[in-house]
Amino acid sequence: MINKATKTITTVVVILLAFAGFEHGLFEILQGYKPTDSNFIAAIGEEMQWWIHGSEDAFTFISNYLITGICAVCVSISIMLWSLFCLHKRHAATVFLFLFILLVLVGGGIGFIPFFIVTWAYATRINKPLRRRGKWLGTKFRKRLAVLWPYMLAAITLCWLAAVEIAVFGYVPGVDHPDTRLAICWSLLLAAFVLINITYVSGFAGDIDRRTGRE
Repeated sequence: MINKATKTITTVVVILLAFAGFEHGLFEILQGYKPTDSNFIAAIGEEMQWWIHGSEDAFTFISNYLITGICAVCVSISIMLWSLFCLHKRHAATVFLFLFILLVLVGGGIGFIPFFIVTWAYATRINKPLRRRGKWLGTKFRKRLAVLWPYMLAAITLCWLAAVEIAVFGYVPGVDHPDTRLAICWSLLLAAFVLINITYVSGFAGDIDRRTGRE
């Protein structure tokens, strides 16, 4: 028994989160084989930053930028592959949680921690019955909600990618002040976080409707 909408939402969100870790790793690799000053690092070195807030902070227990970056890239790719091919497996959510904790520890970034915690919580429902969770929605409202998750998933993707672009490059058309650009970046992340929760509720509704239709 697989809740297909829930699985699809999880796959896309996990890939988006892992992409951020991959991007952190690439910039850490570009800093070369040199020691880190502490466990908390800037993935983008000062000489490579495009704007004042474009440091991409991260944590690592490896005291070398190059090795940290290679590990972050490898773990990010592993997460993407896992989300594509293994999310339907019995202990997939547990492995997903382990991999993202590992990504945080090897320089993949810290800003996505709230996102992967909530995504992991929803991912535990991929192979679980959802009928009871849908009763409070009401049949009519549930049916209307069930068709919205693909559009909201697209909105999550746009918000997340736009936020990553601003975090790295600081480019916002028509906006010059760095603090305003940073506020827009955080607003997009907040919007993505809210949309993730709404999208999963919509996905649950879709999975319940699909299962109810079969029965």
